[in-house]
Formats: sequence, C-alpha cells, structure tokens
Amino acid sequence: MNKRPDNRILCRFDDLPVFQNRMYDSREEARSCPKGNVVLVEDGETGLIYNSAFDPAKLNYDGNYQNEQGFSAQFRSHLEEVADIVERLLGRRQITEVGCGKGYFLEMLERRGFDIWGHDPAYEGTNPRIRKTYFDENQGLRSTGLILRHVLEHIARPFDFLSAIARANGGGGLIYIEVPCFEWICQHRSWFDIFYEHVNYFRISDFERMFGRIVESGHLFGGQYLYVVADLATLRTPRFEPAHAVSFPSDFLASLAATLRHDERTARPAAIWGGASKGVIFALHRERAGRPIETVIDINPAKQGRYLPGTGLRAQSPAEALSALPPGSTIYVMNPNYLAEIKDMSNHAYEYLKVEDDNL
Repeated sequence: MNKRPDNRILCRFDDLPVFQNRMYDSREEARSCPKGNVVLVEDGETGLIYNSAFDPAKLNYDGNYQNEQGFSAQFRSHLEEVADIVERLLGRRQITEVGCGKGYFLEMLERRGFDIWGHDPAYEGTNPRIRKTYFDENQGLRSTGLILRHVLEHIARPFDFLSAIARANGGGGLIYIEVPCFEWICQHRSWFDIFYEHVNYFRISDFERMFGRIVESGHLFGGQYLYVVADLATLRTPRFEPAHAVSFPSDFLASLAATLRHDERTARPAAIWGGASKGVIFALHRERAGRPIETVIDINPAKQGRYLPGTGLRAQSPAEALSALPPGSTIYVMNPNYLAEIKDMSNHAYEYLKVEDDNL
C-alpha cells in the first residue's frame, strides 16, 4: 500500500493576507485586510500538496483584484509562447478559457482568429465573449479545447474541479493547464511564492498521476511555471507514490536572512520592484523581521497609488519612486525574469538583487 499514515507538514506561515493581488485605497484598510494561515502539507492519500488551513469562504474575487502582468514585454513574450502551444495542440475552434482574469490572453487569442469564450468574475471589460461569473458546470460547455491558466492553484479540491469541467464538457476534450512549479519554488528557496491565494502547489508528476494521457508537458517562464496538455477523458484519482514524495529544503528561508544581513552591511536604502504576490509576501516578512522595506515599484497603473495588503505600502510608478531613490540603492527584483527589463527602465543606476541569489 502506497498511502502514508498521515499528511506530512512541509512548512507553516501564519496571518498572511488572503489576497496578494487585491489593492486597497488606504494604508489602514490594507493593513487590516483579511488574513489566514498556510500549513503546507503533502497529502498522505493523493500525494498532492496543499494548504490544509485554507478556507475558500475567505476569498471573493472582484474588480479590486489586480493580477494583470501584460504590461511587461517579457511577460507578453511568455504569453505568445503559450498561445503557440495552445494553437498547435488545441486548435483555434471551440475554445473556452476558465478563469480568464482581465481578458488579456483571451483577447490575444481572439486577435489570432480563435473562436474562444471565457469566464471570470474579476473581468472588468465589455467583451461579450467573457462572462463575469465563476465557472459553473451546470452552464455546460461545448469545447474541443479548454484553457486553465493560473487557476487550479487557487481552487480547493482541484481534482473535483477538473472532474466538474470534464462533466460539463461531455466527459472529454483536451485541456491546457498552467500553474507555478513547486519544484522551482523548492530549488530556489522561493519562500515569497508561498501565499494564501494558492491553496495548491503542483509538480508535473502530480498531473501524470492525475491523467492517464498527457499529450505534452514542460516548463515555461524560466522554469517558474509548468504546463500540461491532458485528455480530460482520462482523468483519474491521484494516489501517493513514494518515488514522488516531496523533497522540501530544510533551509527554505535562507535568503530572507541573507537580505537582512545585506541591508545591515550596506546601510543603503532598499526598494522592491514588483508589487504583486511575491512583493507582498517579501515586504511582509521583512517587516516582521524588523527591517521593513519602504518603497515598492510596480509598472501596473492599476496598482500605482494604491496600497499593498498586509504592510500597507503604497505602490509607486517607476518615475515616482526612482526620483526619490538615490543611485546605488538596492532594488530587490521580485522576479528574475524581469531583471534586464528593470535595469533598462532604471538606467542601470542601482544595485539589483534577485532574492533567491546565494551571494547576497
């Protein structure tokens, strides 16, 4: 029998904002935002990794949820790569994107000639092909291909959710799934990628145990994301396998202490570039460690002038923040994929550090 005697706890973080990408209109409101605990476990029966303290009732996605990354040329290049995979494997006819966010990717596919529909309660636009609702299996689907980009990590009981999609779509169809890669998080000690919104954390092996047929799988965005294209007709209940047991690093928080030592040693001002999920968690842990960050830079106009959950830090545009940040100050780059882009936007005038760097 492969089942563990019980769930194995991997790590725990208390009182994290339940939304990392929800922006607030005042510092006070942001600091008093709803919070929840993360107790990350490896399930003894399925082998899946999830937050056992997660309460979906705490979450309500609406127009204040801002996770659009399409303002970055680097991220747009990533989306073009994804679009190529979707077109090659799913085709362009009868496509549905479940959880399409602000609609950026869906409309990119529309411009390519895709016949595509979407669902998302956080959508703010007027595209008639996007329903401003959560997916409901009773609505029914008639899709030859489905897209689930950065949705499944937010869903309690992900296997049940995939089963509902399969039932709604007549029991079959190909599905493109893209999620953060838990193996990348572990390898890079990326503690700032553990947050409440993400109830699940996946590896490709998890999907191999969940589907009898995977058409293609791989890694994207510098290894930070994984994708699979799978046949919904072959969905099956995953089972724990000892060979796929999680290898979780004992020094997971090492780089947090390294950033504290770095700032104490240099005594220079420090800023965060990236006011999304990674930046929210990085700033919160730094504040709790007694050395808060005071400047957060983000290129998303919907975030600028508004306040990050937990710390209540105000997100600033590059122009506003850099005008007050002395040259030579430290900029912590929340996502290494944007390093070259950030250097160019700030005239190479600062010390740029990737948080997972070993040489802080």
